[in-house]
Order: sequence, then structure tokens, then C-alpha cells
Amino acid sequence: MILPSNSSSPTEVSEFLLNCFVRSPSWQRWLSLPLSLLFLLAMGANATLLITIRLEASLHEPMYYLLSLLSLLDIVLCLTVIPKVLLIFWFDLRPISFPACFLQMYIMNCFLAMESCTFLIMAYDRYVAICHPLRYPAIITDEFVAKAALFILARNIFFTVPIPILSARLNYCHSNVIENCICANLSVSKLSCNDVTVNRLYQFAGGWTLLGSDLILIFLSYSFILRAVLRLKAKGAAAKALSTCGSHFILILFFSTILLVFVLTHVAKKMVSPDVPILLNVLHHVIPAALNPIVYGVRTQEIKQGIQKLLRK
Repeated sequence: MILPSNSSSPTEVSEFLLNCFVRSPSWQRWLSLPLSLLFLLAMGANATLLITIRLEASLHEPMYYLLSLLSLLDIVLCLTVIPKVLLIFWFDLRPISFPACFLQMYIMNCFLAMESCTFLIMAYDRYVAICHPLRYPAIITDEFVAKAALFILARNIFFTVPIPILSARLNYCHSNVIENCICANLSVSKLSCNDVTVNRLYQFAGGWTLLGSDLILIFLSYSFILRAVLRLKAKGAAAKALSTCGSHFILILFFSTILLVFVLTHVAKKMVSPDVPILLNVLHHVIPAALNPIVYGVRTQEIKQGIQKLLRK
């Protein structure tokens, strides 16, 4: 849909149209069922984990509070993105209102950064547990978790709020068709007839500052953990320590890997189909959300026992 050329205000745009997989429309048909199943799995697994931690008194510890926060972030991210994508796939309901589009944009950017920051706090939790076990109860307390949660909220709300504001202030006078399944900042802003250099620079600088610094500190924490584990001489101590933080590292590695692949394919868009980054962007909002509670449930004995008690009741 091409807007009239005399449009001069963003308020004249009442809605956008999300156009998924322009060059590979058959992908919608093949992805609809797997994506629906992944969405149900993510919602069910995270809800089960939250209920288990809430009802099982033995899980009322800082590490599990952080895991609860991660599950809440996953649920919000999934609900923000996947239902709309499925409505497009199943019923071709492509319109999205102007306010809803920029709200989705804000939640995606904000909560993705919150998730990255939560992984950082969890990495620090494991670092203290492995490298300073005697000081762990004094450092990782309920008060620490509360302060960490406030930091996660304040940092990411403050740094990501300019992203939708900058895009909403633009004039959309050419087209309202977004070649994406979601309201990604760069996909939306390129429809504007204004200069979007500031939008692109802030997205790039903000993304690498928040996510990049988190990933550097996360891998630094795990390098210290690995060094400490290799020094353990007690029989089975190294294996136990690696098992304790192994589930964390697996999820963080997957989270960072799929994000890195998305960035690389976006940069090298001339070498791959433009639909590939779109697909990766959608999957990044549901696959980690589905994997997080499953990996923790399988690898953490206390959670597994809590779920078993919940099922018996």
C-alpha cells in the first residue's frame, strides 16, 4: 500500500502492513505448525517453571529467583511477537496499528536487553558460587537479587526507550508495508522519507553497548570459572562444578550464537536471501524461550524434584 505523496505527519499513518517472507511466501505454510508448537512449549514450560519455583519452598533461593525473572522475560517476549506472527501465517492478518507497532518495537528491544543482562547476573552468581563458595551466602542474597532486578529494569528501560521514540517521530509518506514479520526498528524506519541516520546509529551503538558488554563480561566470568574448576583437586569436584554452571553456559552460548548469526546474515544480506534474517529474528524470540526452562529442568536436580512434587499434587 503506497501512501499519498503529500503525507507529512506520522499521525496520518493509522497502521502498517507486515509482509513476511516476500521472496519465500511458502515458508509461512511450512513454519506455521512448528512455530505454533514452539510457542505452546515455551508458554507451558515457563509457566510450569514459575509455578514450581513459587510453590516449592526449597527453591526460594537467589539463583531460582533469577531463573524466574528469565522465565518472565521469555513469556513477555513470546507474547509480544509470536501471536501476531501466527495470525499472519494462519489468517493473513497483516495490519498492525501505528501505536501497537512501536510498542512491540520497544518491548522487543527492551526485554531482549533485559534477558542479556539477566544472563550476566546469573553468570556472576555462578562465578561467586564456584570461585568464592564460602562467601556465596553473604554476597548472593535476596537483597542482591532485588538490587540486580532494579538495575536490569532501570538500565534497559532508560537506554532502549529512544528507539521507538526516534522511529515514531519520523514522517511516513511513501509506503506503510513493512517487509518483516515484526516491527523491527530498521525495517520500519526505512519506510520514512526522513533521514534515518540517527536511528541506525543509535540502534547499532545501543545494541553493541548493551548486548556486547554483557556478552564480554559473561564470557569473562566463565573463563574465571573454568580456571577455578581446573584447579580443583577433590575427586569429582570439577565435574560437579562444571555440571552446576553447564546449563547456564549452554543457554547463554545459544542465545549469543543465534544473535550473532542474525547480525552476520543481516550484514551479508547480498549473499543470503533477505528472508533469512527475518526468519532468524522470529526464531530468536521463541527458541531460547522454549529451551531455557527445559535445559534447567533437565539439568537441575532441585527443579526436577520440584516439578515431580507439583505433578503428584
